[in-house]
Amino acid sequence: MTVEGIQEKVRRGIRITEGEGVFLLRNAELLELGALANEIRFQKNPERAVTYVLDTNPNYSNVCNIDCIFCAFYRRPGEEGEYTYTVDHMIQKFKEAAALGATTVLLQGGVHPSLSFEYYLEMVRRTIVEVPQIHPHFYSTSEIIGMSQISGLTVKGVLQELWDAGLRSIPGGGAEILSDRVKKKISNKKGTSADWLNVMREAHRLGYKSTATMMYGHLEEDEDILEHLESIRALQDET
Repeated sequence: MTVEGIQEKVRRGIRITEGEGVFLLRNAELLELGALANEIRFQKNPERAVTYVLDTNPNYSNVCNIDCIFCAFYRRPGEEGEYTYTVDHMIQKFKEAAALGATTVLLQGGVHPSLSFEYYLEMVRRTIVEVPQIHPHFYSTSEIIGMSQISGLTVKGVLQELWDAGLRSIPGGGAEILSDRVKKKISNKKGTSADWLNVMREAHRLGYKSTATMMYGHLEEDEDILEHLESIRALQDET
């Protein structure tokens, strides 16, 4: 196995394996990988144009019961410094962001153990009506699982209700590293990699667009990073 051999494979349109990915991560020069990625980018997207959104990332609450070891944001219910904003407050924040040119709101909070499901639905409905300049990119998989537990609905049922309210995309937060070996150590209460993937699977089946994040630089190994990327690639193939 050589870097050059894998690069030639990529140029021929042959998908690389997890093992080859680990090899590249450990052995390839970053600038060489960047040049190869740029080459493939122009094969797939030949136009010399890049698009982007003007994004803002407010949080409606920092109350959370998941206790991820890396998080300095959350507060337990009743703890000093906790907050939960009203929908009115958040809508005003969205309007202020829109006035400054924002086109998207990526909205997340903690996994709140007692907020009603109607709160989340109202946030979506009112954003669409009252701040039409904004695309609502709301709620991580962890929050959606929390909504399921609060409402008694299935994950699919929660996603359907949010879709009916007008939501069309969800962020990729909560994935961290899609390796259960790591997730058990850093976010044990957040569920498994399969839980994250299942929310995304159900969302895609309903028509949602989504993103996927990766939090790295902590307890993961190179193999965990490639397991994460392979999980995302497999879900893309499926849905």
